Amino acid sequence: MTEQASFPLIDDLAPKFTAQTSHGVINFPEDYEGKWVILFSHPADFTPVCTTEFVAFAKRFDQFQNLNTELLGLSIDQVFSHIKWKDWIKDNLDVEIPFPIIADHGDVAKKYGMIHSGGSNTVRAVFVIDPKSKIRSIIYYPASLGRNFDELERIIKALQYSDEHKVAMPADWPNNTSLGLKDRVIIPPASDVKAAKERLALAEKDPDVECYDWWLCHKKA
Repeated sequence: MTEQASFPLIDDLAPKFTAQTSHGVINFPEDYEGKWVILFSHPADFTPVCTTEFVAFAKRFDQFQNLNTELLGLSIDQVFSHIKWKDWIKDNLDVEIPFPIIADHGDVAKKYGMIHSGGSNTVRAVFVIDPKSKIRSIIYYPASLGRNFDELERIIKALQYSDEHKVAMPADWPNNTSLGLKDRVIIPPASDVKAAKERLALAEKDPDVECYDWWLCHKKA
């Protein structure tokens, strides 16, 4: 019988680990206290799709830093392989990889469910972890499909905005057009009759708030 991968779920605390990386030993999440983290795995060093992804991550590194977000890569490769691959990318593509890559022996990957279908390599997994070490988003990609980096940046921005303003984000935020909600955010639905009536009353008083009904209200971002 094939062993099934297990993994933490959204809103779980991120599993702790100590690991060797291309930047030295890290203790997670202690070393990233107060930071958002994108922890991501790739199948292997010196592979074409993974190389394009690492270049894309490197080119957005400053944007993620400006969002108080650290990048942390992982694969089941030795640290020497990570170092040589980073050197190859620098020498051949003129891109410096500025973030650490975990040299995993499988322990971290198993904790996060990054190995699927009885394989030995990690899949393309993404875990977005907030400053309280809580997992906020999980994405898996097949080996043949590279990640969408506009989406990864959007997830960070959306979660941070949602946390700060206690709102939800419509489809394709901030460019939603399906209900004419471009540059608008969703007010969380009321959970009881009293709150529902108050919600509709708020829409009558506040010009920034509009409601299709008591359960679907939105306002300017």
